[in-house]
Amino acid sequence: MEVAVCVKRVPAPGSKVVLTEDGTDIDTRHLGFTIGPHEECAVEEAVRIVGEHGGSVTVFAAGSDDASEQLRYAISMGAHAGVVAETDQYDPQAVADALAGAIRETEGAQGSFDLILFGNESADAGNYQVGVRTAYALGRAVVGGIKGIEFDPDGDTVRLQRDVSDGVEVYRATLPAVAAVKEGLNLPRYPTIQGRLRAKKAPLRTMDPAVAAGGLRTVRLRQPPENEQETVVLGHGVDAADGVVELLAEKGMV
Repeated sequence: MEVAVCVKRVPAPGSKVVLTEDGTDIDTRHLGFTIGPHEECAVEEAVRIVGEHGGSVTVFAAGSDDASEQLRYAISMGAHAGVVAETDQYDPQAVADALAGAIRETEGAQGSFDLILFGNESADAGNYQVGVRTAYALGRAVVGGIKGIEFDPDGDTVRLQRDVSDGVEVYRATLPAVAAVKEGLNLPRYPTIQGRLRAKKAPLRTMDPAVAAGGLRTVRLRQPPENEQETVVLGHGVDAADGVVELLAEKGMV
């Protein structure tokens, strides 16, 4: 079973994102990066699938060599190889083109991937598009919002489950296929010391697939206003009673 996982380099949760002076990019000098929780579950699921059925896991990331940090993290979790699909364009169509090109080139050298996994959406932009666009470029069936993956005994199809408001939807797709998974599909493992040492030494491939100009152009970035909260002490003991009553009356609770 050959499984591919596509991940994205995103700011670490809780990081304070600072823009450059001209507002056209993110100042990354003091910013930590990781992969999103959906993609971490995708890597974990790929490692589990290969552990049960045999084969290997190849992880792809579109962008610059900086993404090698995230590829090595995925390898430390149990993936076997990493590929950087070089591109300096980051709109969904350009990223999908880069990933599809790198996947085609890799498959041409080693054979087709049975299953390609994405996170349901990226942790920063949340566009929900790259997985679908990549699957379309490769001409493969794709299902999103997945929280259950099971291969049929015939080895030619996979059952993909996703939660809906009144139950569970089950899809059966012929392999090779693409799935976009959600956090909660599994509990990702924490990389071991041995895994980190192996990832540090693992060779990574860099590909430069042809990418058509994307349909989006960044004009300027802006940050949403921060919600400021202020704590007001109404008093101590019985002295706070009047203030509490006034506050409850203001909220329409008395």
